[in-house]
Amino acid sequence: MGKLALISIIIAALSALLGERIVSLRRRALASNELVQKHLPNCVTLKNLDYGSEDITILGSGLAFISTGLNYPGMPPSDATGKIFSLDMQDPRKKPVELRMPRNFDLESFNPHGISVYTDPSDDTVYLFVVSHPEHKSQIELFKFIEDGFSLVHLKTIKHELLHSVNDIVAVGIDSFYATNDHYFKNAFLKGFVEFLLGQPWCNVVYYSPEEVKVVSEGYYMANGINISPDKRHIYVVDLFDHNVHVLERKDDNALVSVKNVAVRSLCDNVEVDPETGDLWLGCHPNGWKLLMFDPNDPPGSEVIRVQNIHSDQPVVTQVYADDGHVIMGSSVAAAYGGKLLIGTVFHKAICCDLK
Repeated sequence: MGKLALISIIIAALSALLGERIVSLRRRALASNELVQKHLPNCVTLKNLDYGSEDITILGSGLAFISTGLNYPGMPPSDATGKIFSLDMQDPRKKPVELRMPRNFDLESFNPHGISVYTDPSDDTVYLFVVSHPEHKSQIELFKFIEDGFSLVHLKTIKHELLHSVNDIVAVGIDSFYATNDHYFKNAFLKGFVEFLLGQPWCNVVYYSPEEVKVVSEGYYMANGINISPDKRHIYVVDLFDHNVHVLERKDDNALVSVKNVAVRSLCDNVEVDPETGDLWLGCHPNGWKLLMFDPNDPPGSEVIRVQNIHSDQPVVTQVYADDGHVIMGSSVAAAYGGKLLIGTVFHKAICCDLK
């Protein structure tokens, strides 16, 4: 065989491989689901949340925390600054209140992403963990919540080389947590993109405590939302690109062991867990291509998926809400409380609806 013929065969093989990977990328990450409108009753737009509500978490008391103002690569740009809001789900007015930040905190670089809360069982003090991306770097800001003054006291900033591109976080102690790395806020994102085309998952989950920092789970295409079961025995990790929720068992040394995967058939983002039922609520992107190539005339839709009985042999996966983007664009989180459902977005508004 001549050298030219061999080169031609190699080029053809590489082209075929690249073509297959691009098709795989479109299928996994950017594929369009046929979206049928499925609205909930009595939906109202929440005030003061016009520039995203990327993550939401709700305490057992009904007090919700909401991160807003995320400046996300590839998303529509905004001049909004990062803020944290609270919302009393038991208040019929459903009015978010901006939390006062400490004077010594750098608000200009605050770029809040995933959030989590930990309530100290000894005195009920609430600690708020916030993933932030100043200049597209990754760090965790730890606050103490002062309920009487609706304010936050900044305790410390957490940085570590293993926390290189954090997406979401779940607190398991006053200063310990699990976090997902997604490569989105890392300069090596292009490298990761190429790795994905080659079929190599590159994202992971990290456990952090002041005493120990370690990778505890890996092999994800796009590790995104993370949360914990009510009994604290299992961690749930959402892989955006493979359309699965991964169920992981916690060990005594904080290592994680894979138990099962549950298919959710959508590009799901953050995950919230009902503390009473253990149900999982996921804010999802039914059309990744529209989200990536944002066009206000053809907006990305929104979807909320509920997973019941996730530890059983037959988990129940249900689409609870769906919209084509004309009510709410780019849903990233859903959280239920007291017969109500909060739906937040990456860069658009947030709504509160009645659950049927």
